[in-house]
Amino acid sequence: MQDSQVPILRLSQGHLNLLELCPRKFQHTFLEKLSSPLNPEYEEKQKLGSRFHLLMQQQEMGLPISTFLQEDEKLGQLMTAFAKAAPEILAPNITPNNSEAFRESEHYRTLQIKNNLLTVIYDLLIADEQQAQILDWKTYANPPSRRHLEQNWQTLLYIFVLAETSDYLPENISMTYWFVQSKDKPQSMKFTYSTSQHEKIRKKLTQLLTRLSNYLENYYQSQEFEFPQIPESSKTCKNCNYFTRCYGDYTEANLDGSDSINRIDANLLNVANIQEVSL
Repeated sequence: MQDSQVPILRLSQGHLNLLELCPRKFQHTFLEKLSSPLNPEYEEKQKLGSRFHLLMQQQEMGLPISTFLQEDEKLGQLMTAFAKAAPEILAPNITPNNSEAFRESEHYRTLQIKNNLLTVIYDLLIADEQQAQILDWKTYANPPSRRHLEQNWQTLLYIFVLAETSDYLPENISMTYWFVQSKDKPQSMKFTYSTSQHEKIRKKLTQLLTRLSNYLENYYQSQEFEFPQIPESSKTCKNCNYFTRCYGDYTEANLDGSDSINRIDANLLNVANIQEVSL
């Protein structure tokens, strides 16, 4: 299949993480539209995350948030703790350089690489003439390790796209995660950037997108083609919702019309439907 025949794909950090983790799971999730019911506990945590993000967006836009805080005790606790831990972030138009800054909540950027439209949404972008800061809010209680975050595509892609779509040198870009529901008080984890890191990410991203392009070319040419899968013995595989589909007594008779594999999932083409992926 020629490149001109392959549609432009909107890819988020969640897509890249899943593609790198298990290409076959990427296929099942985003190409075949397969899914399973969310765990109620996990779903409730997602709702808390969505409410906190909306609260921070309202705060940044200068809209009243008192109603949110009065109606949701948990949100009130999180905001109070965050305001004590990072009052400078809630102060409008001020950066560590004490200069007026550009600030935008839910800041959206895209970067096209061949047939892939890489899409990022920053919870908050603060930028002045000297530097740019990406901030991201996390509402789960146990922060992952720094090494895990360093390797996660959210960190890699968010910083890379900003460097590619702005005039900032990589050395003047940073990304900070705020874990607002940590056990004792909100915790932050900051990542700086460099030109050498930028080129390493470019190489890694190019390799991953090239693999995806090859998979898709084969996928479109034959419905019998399946993306590679990780070993059955891996912990990731055994905990996967698609384990029986990959290794159990699965037959084509189990498919119904909703499992059609001859079209790209709309979620892959519409970033608005892509949920935040837990790190």
